[in-house]
Amino acid sequence: MAASPQNPNQAVDMMVPITITHVALMLVLAILAIVGIWWGTVLRRRNAAAQKRMAEDFAIAEAHGATTEPTAISSDGAVSDVPIEPVADAPAVEPPAATELTRIKGLGPKLAATLADLGITRVEQIAALSPGTAAELDAKLGSFQGRMARDRWIEQAKLLAAGDTAGYEAAFGNLGG
Repeated sequence: MAASPQNPNQAVDMMVPITITHVALMLVLAILAIVGIWWGTVLRRRNAAAQKRMAEDFAIAEAHGATTEPTAISSDGAVSDVPIEPVADAPAVEPPAATELTRIKGLGPKLAATLADLGITRVEQIAALSPGTAAELDAKLGSFQGRMARDRWIEQAKLLAAGDTAGYEAAFGNLGG
């Protein structure tokens, strides 16, 4: 037989820490449940907005004829827009030389990639920039801002676009490779 406490309040005193612990745990779980419900609502709204945007984009693409019916179904049931037989009359398109922009001194591969993201892939494009357009482009170069004027890209590009290797090397040094 278990011994009963000498003081009747002693049993209640032993239960108080357990009760406070339980209440604290219930509060934590309630907060976690509320946060979980809120996050689920946020994700549902994002998903609904993405679905709406996707439907709008598809409608625009469809209106411009950018969607196609599937032309091939593989043996595993996958649908593809690529015809089974390659088209023999399609001309081979060579991508522009990746190193062309890097011929400009002060314009390395990382900066060439940044310019490609902005639609500049050829020396001729830099040579044809007006002062206003050049300033707008320079403002979009982030940490490379100011390099265009400092390294005189437009002058270099004009000489390179014209094929004036001697003039380029006289003004900017050896062209290299």
